[in-house]
Amino acid sequence: MKRLLILTVAMTAIMCCKAQRVDTLLNIYSAGPINFSVPVPDGNYRVTVTLGSKKRAAKTVVRAESRRHYTDVVSTKKGKYETVSFVVNKHTPEIDADRSVKLKPRELGYKNWDDALNLQFCGPAPAVQRVTIEPDTTATTVFLCGNSTVVDQEEEPWASWGQMITRWFDDSVVIANYAESGLSATTFLAQLRLDKILSQLRKGDYVICEFGHNDEKEKKAGDGAWYSYSRNLKIFADRVREKGGNIIFVTPTARRFFEDDMMTLRNTHGDYPEAMRMVARREKVPYIELNGMTTVLYETLGFEGSKKALVHYPANTFANQPQPLADNTHFNPYGAWQVAKLIVMGLKQIHSPLVGHLRTDWKDYDPSHPDDPAKFVWYPSGNSNLLKPDGN
Repeated sequence: MKRLLILTVAMTAIMCCKAQRVDTLLNIYSAGPINFSVPVPDGNYRVTVTLGSKKRAAKTVVRAESRRHYTDVVSTKKGKYETVSFVVNKHTPEIDADRSVKLKPRELGYKNWDDALNLQFCGPAPAVQRVTIEPDTTATTVFLCGNSTVVDQEEEPWASWGQMITRWFDDSVVIANYAESGLSATTFLAQLRLDKILSQLRKGDYVICEFGHNDEKEKKAGDGAWYSYSRNLKIFADRVREKGGNIIFVTPTARRFFEDDMMTLRNTHGDYPEAMRMVARREKVPYIELNGMTTVLYETLGFEGSKKALVHYPANTFANQPQPLADNTHFNPYGAWQVAKLIVMGLKQIHSPLVGHLRTDWKDYDPSHPDDPAKFVWYPSGNSNLLKPDGN
């Protein structure tokens, strides 16, 4: 670990001098996660990593920022290497000299919002030989807006589709996740997150919005599905299009709330999914029917099986966890993985040009035939927090 810290300091000096390209030889292997970071300005960066070790066989998973997932296990034999390239979006709260995103206190320590581009190499036996980082101005940026079902969850066992969908796009697309737990469309706008997105958006980029879970709890005069929520969705569409971007709506993920028959899922979102559909039809905004697809997913998994997609764990599964965890909204890595696949299928259903940039190993997904939870493997990033994310 000492060696890793020394290399990180050296990289800081290189970036301060050149501010263009970083290329460093690491030759690190470890029994646990390897963390690497370097300060860079806001923007997109092409990251090229050479994985493997001269001294041993390795099995490495690559993630960036707040646990954005870029590769499954990359296996390399002793003395053999494999190179992987992807593009990472890095952003800070600053919009301009006078304005900044109004972060929540819990976000102040997030890697997503700090001054550095952060990489992590984890897995059964991680090893990294070389890291190259350089600015990228060619990739199409997909900005994500939403709540705890979208945000890059910083710590285990929580996860979201926003930090898993990075796995499925090639290096011509980059995901920029501005979502945060507990946000509604109203609070997302009030915290200037859309302003920050628009300050970075280039013509032809995409903005994907999933709201509903927290909007339905707003009870002030004028709130509700057909007024405040619908008005805010139109604000998103109008402002994104004014800057030359492409807007996509996503109906809110279903909650795991079964009817008394323990077979049929109850709609806990009231009029909000239909309000989004109505605004989408009226404003000619393509939308992904995630509410319907996650309903099928949970009903297929069943009353007990659907718990495996969410943060449901018996007591003492994790350190300092004397009580069971039973959350019917927030995904664990398996659930987030399934929902990310649903988002990709939704993009295919609306004929989005983005699907032309899927990785070659993508296979179409059907929520009525989900992946077997028992066969899903996730290698923890080494940081955990049992505190429930904001929102429900």
